[in-house]
Amino acid sequence: MEEVQDIVIVGAGIAGLTTSLGLHKLGIRSLVLESSSSLRITGFAIGTWTNAWKALDAVGIGDSLRQQHKQIYWNLSTSTISGVQIAAMSFVAKGKYGDHEFRCVNRKLLLEALAKGLPSGTIRFSSKVVSIEISGFYKLVHLADGTILKTKVLIGCDGVNSVVAKWLGFKAPTFTGRAAIRGCVNFKSNHGFEPKFFQFFGKAFRFGFLPYDDNGVYWFLLTSSEDKEREDSPIKMKQFVLSKLGNEYVPDEIKAVVENTELDSIISSPLRYRHPWELLWGNINKDNVCVAGDALHPMTPDIGQGGCAALEDGVVLARCLAGALLKEQSEETRGEGDREKEEYKRIEMGLKKYAKERRWRSIELINTSYFVGFLQQGNGQVTSFLRDNILPTFLAGLPLKRADFDCGKLSIS
Repeated sequence: MEEVQDIVIVGAGIAGLTTSLGLHKLGIRSLVLESSSSLRITGFAIGTWTNAWKALDAVGIGDSLRQQHKQIYWNLSTSTISGVQIAAMSFVAKGKYGDHEFRCVNRKLLLEALAKGLPSGTIRFSSKVVSIEISGFYKLVHLADGTILKTKVLIGCDGVNSVVAKWLGFKAPTFTGRAAIRGCVNFKSNHGFEPKFFQFFGKAFRFGFLPYDDNGVYWFLLTSSEDKEREDSPIKMKQFVLSKLGNEYVPDEIKAVVENTELDSIISSPLRYRHPWELLWGNINKDNVCVAGDALHPMTPDIGQGGCAALEDGVVLARCLAGALLKEQSEETRGEGDREKEEYKRIEMGLKKYAKERRWRSIELINTSYFVGFLQQGNGQVTSFLRDNILPTFLAGLPLKRADFDCGKLSIS
């Protein structure tokens, strides 16, 4: 069965839903395909920096999310080896693009807010893409259930294992040799924690802890994926995290947060990233196809920009694509074939504009994330010395510096 759709977006994650909502705000309908049976909430929460709030404001959901999440004002970093606080960075600062803003956002609430703004039927669940085929000025998207979607525009927001990215020629993301264990706990009453981002650096690990509202707390541990003590069952993961925090310099109330985390609220995942030179030479777009979010720029979480960059992608992509689709046909266009060809060329130019805007920004974020992770989780004497004595303020300030960015409004000229 063949079905015609103007725009098909693969993946109902942050990038896919933001792109679809941005297009909807500009009067353009899209179809979002999601392989899962419901919205994917893996990861529990994301650090949402200044640049992300500008993107959320652009699609009209920033204020509603602000009301549900605490603003975080300080980043405090402590060495579990020496017990010394190695850095204290205020988030109350003004950057090139205005005042800084940082909050920890519940991923489920974020996805629901994005989805709520879309027309009914925009998201089609249990729709797994298995292959892509060229058909003239269109792409044929083959689904596992036998459905074939004929589309003018194909956008891959299907994560690190992206089928669309593979079609464009990208290699599978590279494993870093590190892993992240993440957890989330909701207390029945106010937890009483201050709105601060606490980080603890130990021997080849980094632990972070921050509240996202009055009752919810999100935490993570970044460590070596080759550590033989870590296993992929939730109870073993919890024991592993507590063993890393079994130190007099980690406050008991923070250890208690991990202890009180339910087993179904703990996950582990290997950390992967795309080599930056792949983005330099690779095809972010080709014909009427492009990628966004983790399908474009998988990166380590060390500066908390993966989800934020996906929000930026969605706004920029919606703006560039709408600018191409809403442009009037030229007077020279005659028959249907000419109209299709001209529209195809305009779509191609719009996606090229998007790729140009996002290429260097993505490379910068991937590079910075990898560099910060290498130093902050380093186990050698030199890297530990640099992290704890020479570069702590510089490293703490890099996330703020990369967050000082504005992806712009949805309006098109």
